[in-house]
Amino acid sequence: MLLGSLWEIPGSRRTAEMAFKPVWREKKPGYEEPSVPSVQLKMVQKYQSPVRVYKYPFELVMAAYEKRFPTCPEIPVFLGSEILQESKSDDGAVHIVERSCKLNVDAPRLLKKIAGVEYVFFIQKNTVNWKERTLLIEAHNETFANRVVVLETCSYSVHPENEEWTCFEQSASLDIKSFFGFENTVEKIAMKQYTANIKRGKEVIEHYLKELISQGITFIPRWTPPPVSRQKEKRALAVGHNPGIVPAESCMHGTTKEQPGSSYPAAETASPDADKLDAEYIERYLGQLTPMQESCLIRLRQWLQEMHKGKVGSLETRREISRELMASRRQLCLAA
Repeated sequence: MLLGSLWEIPGSRRTAEMAFKPVWREKKPGYEEPSVPSVQLKMVQKYQSPVRVYKYPFELVMAAYEKRFPTCPEIPVFLGSEILQESKSDDGAVHIVERSCKLNVDAPRLLKKIAGVEYVFFIQKNTVNWKERTLLIEAHNETFANRVVVLETCSYSVHPENEEWTCFEQSASLDIKSFFGFENTVEKIAMKQYTANIKRGKEVIEHYLKELISQGITFIPRWTPPPVSRQKEKRALAVGHNPGIVPAESCMHGTTKEQPGSSYPAAETASPDADKLDAEYIERYLGQLTPMQESCLIRLRQWLQEMHKGKVGSLETRREISRELMASRRQLCLAA
């Protein structure tokens, strides 16, 4: 069948005749049209916590944190851990511990049978810096590492406005590449269990803090550098005029070295951590949110700050953006 049409172009003397001739193909016996593989785009699931504040010194919080190992009855999914590597710096300021952690995943038995595992193992690397008073926790899954990628980063640090308080932040990502056709199911189970354990983790730290206080442990001295040898002491005295050399006494009790010619210590300079949203602030203005709602709020705020980079200079402007975000989030919660 021949399909044709005649087109007349207004204002032109020319006419064009366009014929559309369909191409007919005879199918050979046994021939099948090639199927186009369907591509399913999956997004990496991410979580970002607000800043959670423990109103206790860093050293006391670390003592409570260490009570979680090697096992922790307060966390049922955490079945135990084993130290793989451990190292310390010469002065004892930096302590690195790498552990293998065994977890029990609350998944359907059929899924466990298909996967062929009863438990999953994670590798956790803890780096505590007693001098800077920080703890960095990096964890990733060892089980099914070629199919599922789970990355988690947590940090404990001193509160920027009160050195007797400790801040905690947590971020994680989940990327399921393939899992025997159960990708969506595994993703839902993983996110549900992870968010359920977020709140539990804070409760466990507070539980062990109360346990330490009940035992009469309310103060743990801060790290101080070890005493230097006589030879090193003489050498330090010989170069005592050098402003770059800091006496050992200045590092005690967490004091901060002042720059020559400046009347303000470095600790009082503006810090980006001071402008982060903490969990109490969110709860005060929005009420109790789920961990994923908190994460969405934090990531939205980070995105807006990145969009206004270089334009949002004053602290009052940043606070105004925070208030607008809170108002928008409140309207979304009420609408839901």
